[in-house]
Order: sequence, then structure tokens, then C-alpha cells
Amino acid sequence: MSQLKDKGYAIYDYMESLRYDGIEKDYEALLSYFENLPIDDYAPELNRYRRYSRALVLPTSGNIEWLPDVKREGNEYAAYFQGKFNPEHPGSYREFHSIDSDIRDNKLLKKIIMANYHETFWQKEDKIMPIHVGVHFVKLMVDNDEDKAVSSPDCLHQDGEPFTFAHLIERRNVKGGMNAIGIPEVRGKQPEEVDKKDLHEFFEISKPLESYGVDDSAVSHYVGPVMKDSGDDSAVRSVILIDYQLTVVADMDE
Repeated sequence: MSQLKDKGYAIYDYMESLRYDGIEKDYEALLSYFENLPIDDYAPELNRYRRYSRALVLPTSGNIEWLPDVKREGNEYAAYFQGKFNPEHPGSYREFHSIDSDIRDNKLLKKIIMANYHETFWQKEDKIMPIHVGVHFVKLMVDNDEDKAVSSPDCLHQDGEPFTFAHLIERRNVKGGMNAIGIPEVRGKQPEEVDKKDLHEFFEISKPLESYGVDDSAVSHYVGPVMKDSGDDSAVRSVILIDYQLTVVADMDE
């Protein structure tokens, strides 16, 4: 049984497990792309930058098909909805700047998407339909000693998608950014507010493509604020987040 299925979460080193000729070049392309991410329009004061796009994994062929963007005022966006699961944006749609097509075609990104997909588990009848994939590029960056950059939501939480994976692209001059995994019942709380027996693990991802995944129904998870460690350099923590969910078929009898 996989660690993800057994424990509800797992930690990976995809730089090693995905290694192929050219992986360094493909990684550098992803790293460079993070340099100019747009500000998160929904939290411009929180030092968070992001892009987002949606795709389908076709179970029979293993192909990835990117979904169309929303075009508005010369920009392209992708819509994101978490229902009740994000207490900072309950029941609301958000639209993020979409990921450029050349990065969507990045071989390493495609391999990561499929490696994550093969870690997920579904009922046999669920896999006759495409699996929906959300790909977030998120950078937390702090320039000033007194500031911090915060993930959303800033508490132990569940995402609402059955599976979510986080992949570190860069961690530089960072203090903080610690990850925590807890039982589902502690969602909405800070780790320090929770009894230690209800927290499975604290850990830090620090190397390129060091990653973790969660079974959303089994655990809650958290990443702490990012602050500057020392010196004049900015603190930067860049991560690719990838979530997976079913195609929902409407019940016409309800």
C-alpha cells in the first residue's frame, strides 16, 4: 500500500525519482518562470504571487488536456472555486492569471502531473471519466525584515479536492514556511493551538522538487508564514501546487 493511502500523506523527492536527461534544463525553465509571477489580486498586501490553470487527465490514454481560459481586458484567467473549504473566500469564485502555454508544455511539469496522478486512488467506476487537475504556481516573497508572506488559508485546512500535492521550486533566505499535517478535526486552527497528539508531523521542504501530497479526506495541512532569514536578499518560497478531483455527473433525480 502506498504511504499516501496508508497515512493520508506522503513526502517525495521528484528530482531523484523523475530523473531523466534534460531534467535540469526543464527545472530551470520553471524556476525562471516564477521570477515574474503577477501579484495575487485577492491578497495584494500579503506578498503572494500566483498563476493558475486547469487541465484534464484522460485515464485511458494518460494524456493531459489543458482547459480554455477566460479572456478579459487582454488578459487570460482561469477560474478557481473551493466552496466552503477556504474560510478566507467561502463560496466564491476567484480568477487567477493563467499559466503560459510554453510552460504548460514543459516536460518536467507534465511528468510531475502524471506522477502525482499515479499516486491518487479512485473507485474503478470513477476512472471512466476524466480527472480534473488544478495547477497553481505560488510564490511567497518578502523584501523587508518586518514583513511576512502568508499562504491561503493561513490555518490548518482541507482543500476540498480529493488530493493535493506541493512541489518546491525554490527556497531562498527563508525563515519559516514550516509544514504541518494534522487530523481533519483541527482544520481552522493554528498548529500551536492544537494538541500534539492531533498533529501527525512537522517538516520542511527545502530542496528543489522536494514534495508532499495529501489525501484531503484523511488529514488537514498547513504551511507557515515566510519571513526573511538574514542579509539583504529577499526571502523567496516558490511552490507548484497540483490538485486532483473527479468529473461530477449530475443526478437528474434530485
